[in-house]
Amino acid sequence: MKVLLAATVASLAFAAAASAQTVGFSQIGSESGWRAAETTLTKQQAEERGIDLKFSDAQQKQENQIAAIRAFVAQGVDAILLAPVVATGWDSALEEAKESDIPVILLDRQIDASDDLYMTAVGADSVHEGEVAGGWLVDTVDGKDCNVVELQGTTGSSVAIERKEGFEKAIADHPNVKIIRSQTGDFTRSGGKEVMESFIQAENGGENICALFAHNDDMAVGAIQAIKEAGLQPGKDILTVSIDGVPDYFKAMANGEANATVELTPNMAGPAFDALEAYWADGTMPQKFIQTDSKIYTQADDPEGEYERRKGLGY
Repeated sequence: MKVLLAATVASLAFAAAASAQTVGFSQIGSESGWRAAETTLTKQQAEERGIDLKFSDAQQKQENQIAAIRAFVAQGVDAILLAPVVATGWDSALEEAKESDIPVILLDRQIDASDDLYMTAVGADSVHEGEVAGGWLVDTVDGKDCNVVELQGTTGSSVAIERKEGFEKAIADHPNVKIIRSQTGDFTRSGGKEVMESFIQAENGGENICALFAHNDDMAVGAIQAIKEAGLQPGKDILTVSIDGVPDYFKAMANGEANATVELTPNMAGPAFDALEAYWADGTMPQKFIQTDSKIYTQADDPEGEYERRKGLGY
């Protein structure tokens, strides 16, 4: 009974400590459905845990994120969540947070900075994501020649660099699969459509293109529209493999217009808040990288059902 009572008191104290905390969240923006879902789930997680979340939308601009970090420091928040738009240029702002003893947790992207400037990073292994996508394509074409066009994410972002690296690693020993064109679509649906249109025009109306690899599903969805407008059948004339697992891409798979996606869970905040609550409770420091799973889905994996399960998450 004493043990139970002590555990109950400790639990109540833990909950009270968490409920008193204020966390600043600097989000990149809303360049994709996945990003919108991440924002929705972060707000939901904060509300469920009694955490006061201060939200800042950077509109895809690093200067806005740096200003938000400095504003959070000035406000004296208890922690900062940062989804960094690019990999470099964070040192001075994060130094200010460190000097104020405010822990910073990175969400879904990495940065090029000393790891003592942040507590931990929550995310997928982006290189592995690219490898999974590339491995699927290698297996699917089964030795046949395949010219690939690549829609890259935001130039300079860690996730774009690493997804590209992983895909190239997967196809390196398979000379039948080669990237013939690569350009940024900036992780947006409109960017993906525009760049895919240029790829199709440059490659004999798309006849020279075997497959599309997109660094995220939103660019792929835009590209699928461009393929259809060119009179081709996406998913058949041009194979598509992408990363994220957003509802509209699952709908495209259900319609036979897309082939595969590697899931990136938008719930990065759950593990981040778990780490913060443990730290606030007794000073427990998390491991430096908290990795989420990277599962591939194809047309064989009930894409209509996956669409229904995901469509209410804010994508």
